[in-house]
Amino acid sequence: MSLYAIGDLHLHFQSQLKAPGQLTDPVWKGHEQRFRKNCAALVRESDTLVLAGDHSWGRNLAECERDLQYIMDLPGRKVLLRGNHDMFWDAKKTEALNQQFEGRLFFLQNNYFPYRDCAIVGTKGYTFEGPFYLDRRRRVTGWDEEEAAHAERLVEREAERLRASFEAARRDGFSRFIMFLHYPPTNILERRSVFTDMAEEYGAEQVIYAHCHGKSRFNDSIRGVFRGVEYRLVSGDCLLWNPARIL
Repeated sequence: MSLYAIGDLHLHFQSQLKAPGQLTDPVWKGHEQRFRKNCAALVRESDTLVLAGDHSWGRNLAECERDLQYIMDLPGRKVLLRGNHDMFWDAKKTEALNQQFEGRLFFLQNNYFPYRDCAIVGTKGYTFEGPFYLDRRRRVTGWDEEEAAHAERLVEREAERLRASFEAARRDGFSRFIMFLHYPPTNILERRSVFTDMAEEYGAEQVIYAHCHGKSRFNDSIRGVFRGVEYRLVSGDCLLWNPARIL
């Protein structure tokens, strides 16, 4: 029983929407077939595969039907985290999704997923990504105050959801945690955040996140061990569509 993770599949078997990078970067060419092949070689039916957000470009469940079927056909137990592009997933209707896909997919939001003696906890998260104002030496001199205030509200909301996930697991007796986010835990201006503080507070062993695409963004946030917690980026293009073994 191994635990694997990857994020940002950005499937579009029905929807015509695509991320700009999927139109230009060779790493995205045929990524669905490559990922399916890599999963078949690595992941067993007894394993758990966490998909860290941005599953589909579909705007609703009807437009995601083939994308979700693709995920269901992958080996192992599948745990899905909500990403910023997952328009089909209303956070308030997570329980309904879990009822609809019971035994096939598990949607992680204000709840947790048991893996051996660990609890898989998580939420979408959020980080302020701009706009930043740079001087000629590319040093940050300021930012959009209105956007920053909006981001702060979103961070607070996501932190509440993450705490609900931790507390649900702790009430059921779990004390080991693997924490998942879609967004990185910090932005390029931060050394710490409410998400890193919460990881330390609950003693999370690892923080797994996605969202950062392209080589220029792979080091936007923490990677490696920081204050006793291991941080790992698992966006699909960073992993070249090979699921990362977490445990």
